[in-house]
Amino acid sequence: MRKIFITGIGTDVGKTVVASVLTEALKADYWKPVQTGSFFSTDTAKVQKWVTNSESKCHPEGYLLKQYMSPHAAAELEGIDIDINKLNMPATTNKTLIMEGAGGLMVPLNRKEFMVDLIKKFDAEVILVIQNYLGSINHSLLSIDVLKGRGVNILGIVFNGAPHQLSEDIIVDYSGLKVLGRINKEKDLNAEVISRYAKEFEYLK
Repeated sequence: MRKIFITGIGTDVGKTVVASVLTEALKADYWKPVQTGSFFSTDTAKVQKWVTNSESKCHPEGYLLKQYMSPHAAAELEGIDIDINKLNMPATTNKTLIMEGAGGLMVPLNRKEFMVDLIKKFDAEVILVIQNYLGSINHSLLSIDVLKGRGVNILGIVFNGAPHQLSEDIIVDYSGLKVLGRINKEKDLNAEVISRYAKEFEYLK
């Protein structure tokens, strides 16, 4: 089973969009190990709405937390201790499993462990989602250094949103990572848009 973990340089940088595109492109399964803010919505619900092929399956979240805040804080409010040793990947048969993180790499899951520790536990390839904004170069390079420092296998980068060539050049030149593709800023996100981008990522099969 191939395991691809979608992480980002922060919160709301487009991880769910990229995860949906990859799930559609690879006819993969999707899993969100830790979901916060479920009182409002879930990323799994978005993926289910956007992915239309008949082979992909969305698996139940490992931890489903109501409040939209850091996983460790949301869990403590509900009297829950997130234990990464109890987070086991769902079984898939001859499929790729797309996993989506919550926030960035150093988001705390509990008082001692972070999202990057979960990536290491699953021994997954990583796709880093980058959105351009003031400060994104710093956030990107720090994230890349964390991944490399932990010996994580980085498959590459996906840029999401409006392009900024000078920023992107610095990130790519510094990291030496492959740019897997780009998701442009879209007025509307729907199944048709996800399907269109999925065709550009089918080469990753």
